[in-house]
Amino acid sequence: MTTTNEECIQKCNELLRGELSAIETYEQALERIDEHPEATTLRRILTDHRRNAVALEKNVRGMGGEPATDSGMWGTFAKAVQGTAKIFGDSTAVTALKSGEKHGMEGYEKALESDEVKSECKTLIRTELLPRQVEHISTLERVEATL
Repeated sequence: MTTTNEECIQKCNELLRGELSAIETYEQALERIDEHPEATTLRRILTDHRRNAVALEKNVRGMGGEPATDSGMWGTFAKAVQGTAKIFGDSTAVTALKSGEKHGMEGYEKALESDEVKSECKTLIRTELLPRQVEHISTLERVEATL
């Protein structure tokens, strides 16, 4: 089966929407725990998600596509989860972030298995995006233990 740019663009935009959702969610979480010592760690993860979004935007443009500009339904869901976490406290907020990271990791893993994703895109996922996701989960587990 030959993968077309359009199929790959669609899959990469799906991943991009996930990154945009993560950006929105981390920004909300930082509003809640900006004064906490772990806020620096969350800002670093937020920066990683911004880098991931830029890489995916560049990738989509490189295939002749138009990058997604909003988080879509995942953003709405993430806002609801994070809003609930704000009510219940810092540890719940971090748990919600970790859950989002795991969801993102699953998305990247599925993309690696997909015939619709081109090998160049899989290389980006395998070498940059997925390793960051795995590190985020590990980092958030450490943060969770301190709260």
